[in-house]
Amino acid sequence: MRIKTRRCILRGVVATALCAAWGPASALNLMKSDASEVNLDIEAIFGVFHSEERYSQLHSTPGSASWQEGYIKYGLSGSTRAGSGTLFGAANLVTSGTFGDGDAAGFTTGDETETDFEDLYVGWRNEMFEFSVGSQNVTLGDGFLINGDSLNFGKGFEAIPGAPDFDRGGAYWLAARKAFDKSVVLKLGGESGFRGDLFWLESDNAAQASMELAGLNLEHVSDHGTVGAYVIKGLDVDDAQAAFLGYTHRDGQRTAGVRFQGSMGVENLFLSAEYASQDQGDNTRLDGDAWYLEAGWTFANLAWSPSLNYRYSQFDNGYDPLFFGFNRGYGTWFQGEVAANYAGPFSTNTSVNHIALKATPMETLTVGALLFDFEGDSNNNLDATELNLFAEWVVNDHLILSPVIGFYNPEKSAAQGGSQLGSSDTSSYFQLLTIVPF
Repeated sequence: MRIKTRRCILRGVVATALCAAWGPASALNLMKSDASEVNLDIEAIFGVFHSEERYSQLHSTPGSASWQEGYIKYGLSGSTRAGSGTLFGAANLVTSGTFGDGDAAGFTTGDETETDFEDLYVGWRNEMFEFSVGSQNVTLGDGFLINGDSLNFGKGFEAIPGAPDFDRGGAYWLAARKAFDKSVVLKLGGESGFRGDLFWLESDNAAQASMELAGLNLEHVSDHGTVGAYVIKGLDVDDAQAAFLGYTHRDGQRTAGVRFQGSMGVENLFLSAEYASQDQGDNTRLDGDAWYLEAGWTFANLAWSPSLNYRYSQFDNGYDPLFFGFNRGYGTWFQGEVAANYAGPFSTNTSVNHIALKATPMETLTVGALLFDFEGDSNNNLDATELNLFAEWVVNDHLILSPVIGFYNPEKSAAQGGSQLGSSDTSSYFQLLTIVPF
Protein backbone atom coordinates (compact mmCIF):
# COMPACT_ATOMS: atom_id res chain seq x y z
CA MET A 1 0.00 0.00 0.00
CA ARG A 2 1.16 3.54 -0.74
CA ILE A 3 0.09 6.90 0.54
CA LYS A 4 0.51 9.25 -2.39
CA THR A 5 2.20 12.34 -1.08
CA ARG A 6 5.16 13.14 -3.31
CA ARG A 7 6.29 9.69 -4.42
CA CYS A 8 5.89 8.70 -8.06
CA ILE A 9 4.15 5.50 -9.10
CA LEU A 10 4.43 5.69 -12.88
CA ARG A 11 7.36 4.18 -14.75
CA GLY A 12 9.83 5.57 -17.28
CA VAL A 13 11.57 8.92 -17.71
CA VAL A 14 8.60 10.74 -19.25
CA ALA A 15 6.04 8.99 -17.07
CA THR A 16 8.01 10.02 -14.01
CA ALA A 17 7.79 13.64 -15.09
CA LEU A 18 4.07 13.22 -15.79
CA CYS A 19 3.60 11.77 -12.34
CA ALA A 20 4.82 14.96 -10.76
CA ALA A 21 1.66 16.64 -11.95
CA TRP A 22 -0.73 13.72 -12.43
CA GLY A 23 -0.44 12.13 -9.01
CA PRO A 24 1.81 13.71 -6.41
CA ALA A 25 2.19 17.46 -6.21
CA SER A 26 5.14 19.43 -7.55
CA ALA A 27 6.90 21.21 -4.72
CA LEU A 28 8.69 24.51 -4.24
CA ASN A 29 10.85 24.47 -1.14
CA LEU A 30 10.06 27.40 1.16
CA MET A 31 12.24 26.46 4.12
CA LYS A 32 14.75 23.72 4.78
CA SER A 33 17.09 22.91 7.66
CA ASP A 34 18.78 19.82 9.00
CA ALA A 35 15.66 18.99 11.00
CA SER A 36 12.70 20.48 9.10
CA GLU A 37 11.34 21.56 5.72
CA VAL A 38 8.23 23.31 4.41
CA ASN A 39 7.11 23.06 0.76
CA LEU A 40 4.61 24.89 -1.40
CA ASP A 41 2.86 22.12 -3.36
CA ILE A 42 1.28 23.03 -6.72
CA GLU A 43 -0.14 20.78 -9.41
CA ALA A 44 -2.08 22.04 -12.43
CA ILE A 45 -3.57 20.11 -15.36
CA PHE A 46 -5.83 21.24 -18.19
CA GLY A 47 -7.44 18.88 -20.71
CA VAL A 48 -9.27 19.33 -24.01
CA PHE A 49 -11.56 16.46 -25.06
CA HIS A 50 -13.70 15.56 -28.09
CA SER A 51 -15.81 12.47 -28.74
CA GLU A 52 -17.50 11.84 -32.09
CA GLU A 53 -20.32 10.02 -30.28
CA ARG A 54 -22.19 10.19 -26.97
CA TYR A 55 -23.08 7.31 -24.66
CA SER A 56 -26.27 6.36 -22.91
CA GLN A 57 -25.03 6.41 -19.31
CA LEU A 58 -26.85 9.76 -18.88
CA HIS A 59 -27.20 11.09 -22.44
CA SER A 60 -30.36 10.31 -24.42
CA THR A 61 -29.71 11.96 -27.80
CA PRO A 62 -26.88 11.12 -30.24
CA GLY A 63 -24.23 13.58 -31.34
CA SER A 64 -20.69 14.64 -30.59
CA ALA A 65 -19.35 16.14 -27.37
CA SER A 66 -16.53 18.64 -26.89
CA TRP A 67 -15.48 19.75 -23.44
CA GLN A 68 -12.61 20.96 -21.28
CA GLU A 69 -11.48 19.99 -17.80
CA GLY A 70 -8.98 21.54 -15.47
CA TYR A 71 -7.84 21.79 -11.90
CA ILE A 72 -5.16 23.31 -9.75
CA LYS A 73 -4.12 21.85 -6.43
CA TYR A 74 -2.23 24.11 -4.05
CA GLY A 75 -1.12 24.05 -0.44
CA LEU A 76 1.66 23.26 1.98
CA SER A 77 3.45 20.10 3.05
CA GLY A 78 6.32 19.62 5.42
CA SER A 79 8.18 17.51 7.90
CA THR A 80 10.22 17.92 11.05
CA ARG A 81 12.34 15.64 13.18
CA ALA A 82 10.41 14.33 16.19
CA GLY A 83 12.05 11.97 18.62
CA SER A 84 13.53 8.98 16.78
CA GLY A 85 11.48 9.67 13.65
CA THR A 86 9.85 12.33 11.50
CA LEU A 87 6.55 14.17 11.89
CA PHE A 88 4.99 14.98 8.49
CA GLY A 89 1.78 16.40 7.06
CA ALA A 90 0.06 18.39 4.34
CA ALA A 91 -2.84 20.78 3.83
CA ASN A 92 -4.05 21.84 0.41
CA LEU A 93 -7.06 22.88 -1.65
CA VAL A 94 -8.28 21.89 -5.12
CA THR A 95 -10.10 24.18 -7.54
CA SER A 96 -11.64 22.22 -10.43
CA GLY A 97 -14.10 22.61 -13.26
CA THR A 98 -15.63 21.17 -16.44
CA PHE A 99 -16.62 23.41 -19.35
CA GLY A 100 -18.22 23.07 -22.78
CA ASP A 101 -20.65 20.23 -23.53
CA GLY A 102 -19.69 18.04 -20.59
CA ASP A 103 -18.22 14.56 -21.00
CA ALA A 104 -19.36 11.96 -23.53
CA ALA A 105 -21.18 9.86 -20.89
CA GLY A 106 -23.11 12.80 -19.43
CA PHE A 107 -21.68 12.59 -15.90
CA THR A 108 -20.72 16.27 -16.22
CA THR A 109 -22.65 19.03 -17.99
CA GLY A 110 -19.93 21.64 -18.50
CA ASP A 111 -21.29 23.82 -15.71
CA GLU A 112 -19.18 22.61 -12.78
CA THR A 113 -16.70 24.53 -10.65
CA GLU A 114 -15.70 23.93 -7.05
CA THR A 115 -12.99 24.75 -4.50
CA ASP A 116 -12.57 22.53 -1.47
CA PHE A 117 -10.00 20.94 0.79
CA GLU A 118 -8.18 17.91 -0.62
CA ASP A 119 -5.24 16.55 1.42
CA LEU A 120 -5.35 17.34 5.13
CA TYR A 121 -3.33 14.82 7.09
CA VAL A 122 -0.59 14.36 9.69
CA GLY A 123 1.65 11.41 10.45
CA TRP A 124 4.82 10.12 12.06
CA ARG A 125 7.39 7.71 10.60
CA ASN A 126 10.74 6.07 11.22
CA GLU A 127 12.60 3.37 9.29
CA MET A 128 10.15 0.57 10.18
CA PHE A 129 6.92 2.27 11.20
CA GLU A 130 4.52 4.86 9.78
CA PHE A 131 1.22 6.09 11.16
CA SER A 132 -1.00 8.73 9.50
CA VAL A 133 -4.51 10.12 9.92
CA GLY A 134 -6.64 12.54 7.95
CA SER A 135 -7.75 13.16 4.39
CA GLN A 136 -5.25 11.55 2.01
CA ASN A 137 -4.85 9.51 -1.16
CA VAL A 138 -4.29 5.79 -0.48
CA THR A 139 -3.37 3.10 -3.04
CA LEU A 140 -3.31 -0.69 -2.69
CA GLY A 141 -0.90 -2.45 -5.04
CA ASP A 142 -1.20 -1.05 -8.56
CA GLY A 143 -4.73 0.29 -8.11
CA PHE A 144 -6.71 -2.79 -9.16
CA LEU A 145 -9.11 -2.24 -6.22
CA ILE A 146 -8.04 0.92 -4.38
CA ASN A 147 -6.37 3.89 -6.06
CA GLY A 148 -7.68 6.84 -4.10
CA ASP A 149 -11.26 8.13 -4.01
CA SER A 150 -10.98 9.50 -7.53
CA LEU A 151 -14.45 9.21 -9.12
CA ASN A 152 -15.42 12.82 -9.90
CA PHE A 153 -18.99 13.21 -11.18
CA GLY A 154 -20.62 16.55 -11.93
CA LYS A 155 -24.20 17.73 -12.39
CA GLY A 156 -25.30 15.08 -14.89
CA PHE A 157 -27.59 13.32 -12.42
CA GLU A 158 -29.57 16.45 -11.54
CA ALA A 159 -32.13 15.73 -14.28
CA ILE A 160 -33.06 12.41 -12.62
CA PRO A 161 -35.83 12.80 -10.00
CA GLY A 162 -34.75 11.73 -6.54
CA ALA A 163 -31.06 11.48 -7.42
CA PRO A 164 -28.58 12.30 -4.63
CA ASP A 165 -26.17 15.20 -5.09
CA PHE A 166 -23.25 13.61 -6.97
CA ASP A 167 -21.56 16.86 -8.00
CA ARG A 168 -17.92 16.80 -6.91
CA GLY A 169 -16.81 19.77 -8.96
CA GLY A 170 -16.35 18.14 -12.36
CA ALA A 171 -12.98 17.30 -13.93
CA TYR A 172 -14.31 13.77 -14.42
CA TRP A 173 -11.45 12.38 -16.56
CA LEU A 174 -8.72 14.24 -14.68
CA ALA A 175 -10.05 12.98 -11.33
CA ALA A 176 -9.20 16.24 -9.59
CA ARG A 177 -10.17 14.95 -6.14
CA LYS A 178 -8.49 11.73 -5.06
CA ALA A 179 -8.23 11.86 -1.26
CA PHE A 180 -10.40 9.80 1.05
CA ASP A 181 -12.28 12.10 3.41
CA LYS A 182 -11.04 10.26 6.52
CA SER A 183 -8.35 7.67 6.97
CA VAL A 184 -6.17 5.92 9.51
CA VAL A 185 -3.18 4.05 8.06
CA LEU A 186 -0.56 2.03 9.91
CA LYS A 187 2.44 0.74 7.93
CA LEU A 188 4.97 -1.71 9.36
CA GLY A 189 8.23 -2.79 7.77
CA GLY A 190 10.82 -1.31 5.44
CA GLU A 191 11.34 -1.19 1.69
CA SER A 192 12.24 -4.89 1.42
CA GLY A 193 11.38 -8.15 3.15
CA PHE A 194 8.09 -8.65 4.93
CA ARG A 195 5.90 -5.62 5.51
CA GLY A 196 2.23 -4.87 6.21
CA ASP A 197 -0.52 -2.26 6.35
CA LEU A 198 -3.63 -1.80 8.44
CA PHE A 199 -6.06 0.80 7.13
CA TRP A 200 -9.47 2.34 7.74
CA LEU A 201 -10.92 4.57 5.04
CA GLU A 202 -14.12 6.60 4.81
CA SER A 203 -15.32 8.20 1.58
CA ASP A 204 -17.55 11.26 1.39
CA ASN A 205 -18.09 10.65 -2.35
CA ALA A 206 -21.76 10.12 -3.20
CA ALA A 207 -20.73 8.30 -6.39
CA GLN A 208 -19.19 5.64 -4.12
CA ALA A 209 -22.18 5.64 -1.72
CA SER A 210 -19.88 7.27 0.87
CA MET A 211 -18.46 3.82 1.65
CA GLU A 212 -16.53 3.08 4.83
CA LEU A 213 -14.09 0.18 4.74
CA ALA A 214 -11.14 -1.38 6.55
CA GLY A 215 -8.43 -3.77 5.47
CA LEU A 216 -5.18 -5.60 6.03
CA ASN A 217 -2.41 -5.88 3.43
CA LEU A 218 0.66 -8.14 3.78
CA GLU A 219 3.61 -8.14 1.35
CA HIS A 220 7.03 -9.60 0.77
CA VAL A 221 9.33 -7.41 -1.32
CA SER A 222 12.50 -8.80 -2.95
CA ASP A 223 14.61 -8.33 -6.05
CA HIS A 224 12.37 -10.84 -7.80
CA GLY A 225 9.21 -8.84 -7.15
CA THR A 226 6.46 -8.15 -4.65
CA VAL A 227 4.07 -10.86 -3.44
CA GLY A 228 1.01 -9.59 -1.58
CA ALA A 229 -2.22 -10.71 0.03
CA TYR A 230 -5.06 -8.59 1.40
CA VAL A 231 -8.54 -8.58 2.89
CA ILE A 232 -11.00 -5.66 2.72
CA LYS A 233 -14.28 -5.38 4.66
CA GLY A 234 -17.07 -2.94 3.85
CA LEU A 235 -18.34 -1.37 7.06
CA ASP A 236 -21.01 1.15 6.08
CA VAL A 237 -22.63 3.15 3.26
CA ASP A 238 -24.99 6.07 2.96
CA ASP A 239 -28.35 4.31 2.69
CA ALA A 240 -29.98 6.72 0.22
CA GLN A 241 -26.95 6.90 -2.06
CA ALA A 242 -26.44 3.14 -1.95
CA ALA A 243 -30.10 2.44 -2.76
CA PHE A 244 -29.98 4.77 -5.77
CA LEU A 245 -26.75 3.26 -7.13
CA GLY A 246 -27.45 -0.37 -6.24
CA TYR A 247 -24.54 -0.41 -3.77
CA THR A 248 -26.32 -1.66 -0.64
CA HIS A 249 -24.14 -4.78 -0.88
CA ARG A 250 -21.09 -2.73 0.08
CA ASP A 251 -22.22 -2.68 3.73
CA GLY A 252 -20.72 -5.99 4.85
CA GLN A 253 -18.94 -6.78 1.58
CA ARG A 254 -15.79 -8.93 1.95
CA THR A 255 -12.96 -8.91 -0.60
CA ALA A 256 -9.82 -11.03 -0.42
CA GLY A 257 -7.01 -11.22 -2.91
CA VAL A 258 -3.43 -12.07 -3.81
CA ARG A 259 -1.07 -10.39 -6.24
CA PHE A 260 2.45 -10.40 -7.69
CA GLN A 261 4.46 -7.86 -9.62
CA GLY A 262 8.11 -7.99 -10.62
CA SER A 263 10.72 -9.38 -12.98
CA MET A 264 11.62 -12.70 -11.26
CA GLY A 265 15.18 -11.42 -11.43
CA VAL A 266 15.21 -11.38 -15.25
CA GLU A 267 16.31 -8.06 -16.74
CA ASN A 268 13.78 -6.53 -19.19
CA LEU A 269 10.98 -8.90 -18.07
CA PHE A 270 7.78 -7.55 -16.50
CA LEU A 271 5.21 -9.81 -14.83
CA SER A 272 2.06 -8.82 -12.99
CA ALA A 273 -0.97 -10.74 -11.73
CA GLU A 274 -3.80 -10.35 -9.24
CA TYR A 275 -6.83 -12.34 -8.11
CA ALA A 276 -9.68 -10.86 -6.03
CA SER A 277 -12.70 -12.72 -4.68
CA GLN A 278 -15.79 -10.92 -3.32
CA ASP A 279 -18.62 -12.01 -1.07
CA GLN A 280 -21.24 -9.29 -1.27
CA GLY A 281 -22.91 -7.90 1.82
CA ASP A 282 -26.49 -8.81 0.83
CA ASN A 283 -28.37 -10.67 -1.88
CA THR A 284 -28.86 -7.64 -4.16
CA ARG A 285 -25.68 -8.49 -6.10
CA LEU A 286 -23.99 -11.72 -7.10
CA ASP A 287 -20.69 -12.70 -5.52
CA GLY A 288 -17.89 -12.18 -8.00
CA ASP A 289 -14.24 -12.71 -8.80
CA ALA A 290 -11.76 -10.76 -10.90
CA TRP A 291 -8.23 -11.54 -12.01
CA TYR A 292 -5.57 -10.70 -14.54
CA LEU A 293 -2.27 -12.01 -15.90
CA GLU A 294 0.21 -9.72 -17.63
CA ALA A 295 3.63 -10.28 -19.16
CA GLY A 296 5.90 -7.84 -20.96
CA TRP A 297 9.37 -7.57 -22.42
CA THR A 298 11.53 -4.52 -23.10
CA PHE A 299 13.81 -4.86 -26.13
CA ALA A 300 16.52 -2.74 -24.56
CA ASN A 301 19.08 -3.35 -27.32
CA LEU A 302 16.82 -2.08 -30.11
CA ALA A 303 16.41 1.54 -31.15
CA TRP A 304 13.88 3.40 -28.98
CA SER A 305 13.90 0.50 -26.46
CA PRO A 306 10.40 -0.74 -27.39
CA SER A 307 8.35 -2.79 -24.94
CA LEU A 308 5.56 -5.23 -25.72
CA ASN A 309 3.01 -6.32 -23.10
CA TYR A 310 0.04 -8.67 -23.19
CA ARG A 311 -2.63 -8.82 -20.48
CA TYR A 312 -5.78 -10.88 -20.03
CA SER A 313 -8.25 -9.71 -17.39
CA GLN A 314 -11.56 -11.23 -16.31
CA PHE A 315 -14.32 -9.53 -14.29
CA ASP A 316 -17.40 -11.52 -13.20
CA ASN A 317 -20.93 -10.21 -13.55
CA GLY A 318 -21.24 -9.57 -9.80
CA TYR A 319 -17.77 -8.14 -9.29
CA ASP A 320 -17.59 -4.63 -7.77
CA PRO A 321 -14.36 -2.81 -8.83
CA LEU A 322 -14.60 -0.43 -5.84
CA PHE A 323 -12.01 2.39 -5.98
CA PHE A 324 -9.88 1.29 -8.95
CA GLY A 325 -8.08 3.99 -10.92
CA PHE A 326 -5.27 5.31 -13.12
CA ASN A 327 -1.98 4.02 -11.76
CA ARG A 328 1.02 2.81 -13.77
CA GLY A 329 0.07 4.44 -17.06
CA TYR A 330 -2.63 4.44 -19.75
CA GLY A 331 -4.61 1.21 -19.61
CA THR A 332 -4.28 0.62 -15.84
CA TRP A 333 -6.86 0.43 -14.64
CA PHE A 334 -8.97 2.39 -17.08
CA GLN A 335 -8.88 -0.09 -19.96
CA GLY A 336 -9.64 1.91 -23.11
CA GLU A 337 -10.15 5.66 -22.92
CA VAL A 338 -13.69 5.44 -24.37
CA ALA A 339 -14.75 2.11 -22.88
CA ALA A 340 -13.45 2.73 -19.38
CA ASN A 341 -14.62 6.34 -19.07
CA TYR A 342 -17.82 6.69 -21.11
CA ALA A 343 -19.14 3.61 -22.94
CA GLY A 344 -18.52 0.79 -20.47
CA PRO A 345 -17.96 -1.89 -19.38
CA PHE A 346 -16.58 -0.38 -16.20
CA SER A 347 -14.43 -3.29 -14.96
CA THR A 348 -17.33 -5.66 -14.38
CA ASN A 349 -19.09 -8.38 -16.42
CA THR A 350 -16.38 -8.56 -19.05
CA SER A 351 -13.11 -10.11 -20.15
CA VAL A 352 -10.43 -8.00 -21.82
CA ASN A 353 -7.56 -8.94 -24.09
CA HIS A 354 -5.00 -6.14 -24.13
CA ILE A 355 -1.82 -5.59 -26.14
CA ALA A 356 0.45 -2.61 -25.45
CA LEU A 357 3.39 -1.45 -27.57
CA LYS A 358 5.48 1.45 -26.22
CA ALA A 359 8.74 3.08 -27.29
CA THR A 360 10.99 5.98 -26.29
CA PRO A 361 12.31 7.84 -29.35
CA MET A 362 14.10 10.31 -27.08
CA GLU A 363 14.63 10.77 -23.37
CA THR A 364 11.72 13.22 -23.11
CA LEU A 365 9.25 11.45 -25.42
CA THR A 366 7.32 8.19 -25.05
CA VAL A 367 4.84 6.96 -27.67
CA GLY A 368 2.52 3.98 -27.58
CA ALA A 369 -0.35 2.00 -29.07
CA LEU A 370 -2.89 0.17 -26.89
CA LEU A 371 -5.37 -2.37 -28.25
CA PHE A 372 -8.33 -3.66 -26.19
CA ASP A 373 -10.89 -6.34 -27.02
CA PHE A 374 -13.92 -6.55 -24.69
CA GLU A 375 -16.15 -9.62 -24.45
CA GLY A 376 -19.11 -9.81 -22.06
CA ASP A 377 -19.28 -12.29 -19.19
CA SER A 378 -23.07 -12.82 -19.03
CA ASN A 379 -24.11 -10.85 -22.14
CA ASN A 380 -22.44 -9.28 -25.18
CA ASN A 381 -24.20 -5.89 -25.21
CA LEU A 382 -20.98 -4.00 -24.53
CA ASP A 383 -18.63 -6.13 -26.63
CA ALA A 384 -16.23 -3.84 -28.49
CA THR A 385 -12.68 -3.23 -29.64
CA GLU A 386 -10.71 -0.05 -29.00
CA LEU A 387 -7.37 1.31 -30.18
CA ASN A 388 -5.61 4.16 -28.35
CA LEU A 389 -2.55 5.98 -29.68
CA PHE A 390 -0.75 8.22 -27.20
CA ALA A 391 2.36 10.29 -26.57
CA GLU A 392 3.95 11.74 -23.43
CA TRP A 393 6.25 14.66 -24.23
CA VAL A 394 8.20 16.67 -21.67
CA VAL A 395 8.59 19.95 -23.57
CA ASN A 396 10.55 21.62 -20.78
CA ASP A 397 10.72 21.77 -16.99
CA HIS A 398 7.34 23.53 -16.80
CA LEU A 399 5.33 22.01 -19.67
CA ILE A 400 4.28 18.42 -20.42
CA LEU A 401 1.91 17.48 -23.25
CA SER A 402 0.08 14.16 -23.61
CA PRO A 403 -2.21 13.69 -26.63
CA VAL A 404 -4.42 10.59 -27.10
CA ILE A 405 -6.34 9.50 -30.19
CA GLY A 406 -8.88 6.71 -29.77
CA PHE A 407 -10.97 4.56 -32.11
CA TYR A 408 -13.86 2.73 -30.43
CA ASN A 409 -15.83 0.08 -32.35
CA PRO A 410 -18.85 -1.35 -30.48
CA GLU A 411 -20.71 -4.41 -31.74
CA LYS A 412 -24.08 -2.93 -30.73
CA SER A 413 -25.60 0.53 -30.63
CA ALA A 414 -27.69 1.80 -27.70
CA ALA A 415 -30.86 0.86 -29.62
CA GLN A 416 -29.54 -2.72 -29.79
CA GLY A 417 -28.66 -2.89 -26.09
CA GLY A 418 -25.22 -1.28 -26.19
CA SER A 419 -24.35 2.23 -25.06
CA GLN A 420 -23.30 4.23 -28.16
CA LEU A 421 -26.15 6.47 -29.25
CA GLY A 422 -27.11 6.64 -32.90
CA SER A 423 -25.13 3.77 -34.41
CA SER A 424 -22.56 1.06 -33.86
CA ASP A 425 -20.07 2.67 -36.26
CA THR A 426 -16.46 3.20 -35.21
CA SER A 427 -16.21 6.42 -33.22
CA SER A 428 -13.13 8.62 -32.96
CA TYR A 429 -11.99 10.26 -29.74
CA PHE A 430 -9.31 12.84 -28.92
CA GLN A 431 -7.84 14.33 -25.78
CA LEU A 432 -4.89 16.59 -25.08
CA LEU A 433 -3.53 17.06 -21.58
CA THR A 434 -1.42 20.06 -20.69
CA ILE A 435 0.48 19.58 -17.45
CA VAL A 436 2.31 22.48 -15.83
CA PRO A 437 4.79 21.44 -13.11
CA PHE A 438 6.06 24.20 -10.81
